[in-house]
Amino acid sequence: MEKDYLTIKENGINEIDIKKSQFICSIARVSNEEEAIAFVNSVKEEHKKATHNCHAYVIGQDDSIQRASDNGEPSGTAGVPILEALKNIGVHNTAAVVTRYFGGIKLGAGGLIRAYSNATTKAIEHVGIVKKILQTEITIEVAYNLFDQLNYHLEENGINIIDTQYTDKVSVIVAIDNPKIEEFKQKVIDLLNGRVEMHDGDEKYFEVDYDPYKKE
Repeated sequence: MEKDYLTIKENGINEIDIKKSQFICSIARVSNEEEAIAFVNSVKEEHKKATHNCHAYVIGQDDSIQRASDNGEPSGTAGVPILEALKNIGVHNTAAVVTRYFGGIKLGAGGLIRAYSNATTKAIEHVGIVKKILQTEITIEVAYNLFDQLNYHLEENGINIIDTQYTDKVSVIVAIDNPKIEEFKQKVIDLLNGRVEMHDGDEKYFEVDYDPYKKE
């Protein structure tokens, strides 16, 4: 069953330095395992002179596919910490590769776990997170003299306005959370005393910025 989920806002790269070692986290959105593998391989090719290119990825809204690789680091000190960082923040359909250029100082198992985890977390914070919300597009058609009243209502209630078209009347396309469609329609009908036409459109995912530290 499809549902709302979190993912990264965009692809990106972030670097941290720990005891002279460079940890470069490359992170990307992926929709299937083939895309994840291709992304991992592209980073490995770009950083083929690196000491290690460790990675992890999660695919599916319920993380039905999870993979991790230590790429030569001691077992459990790189791939799993990257994977756990992805899962702890809660992003899905995301692949991360942490490239390490060794600086000459050994970190120990605990130090490596913290380094790979922190590199991934910092990269996610750097690119940002969005919530993918399953909504339905609804077209609202009103006469020009009712548009200001409708528009004020939509803006006051934080409704996702997709487009506004002006012809012989005004057509406003909005996106509404599926469980709230009937309630939304009734409020618009009451607001405009029934002087409105509404038509359901496509169901699709829309993105809104998401702060993991803010309580919803």
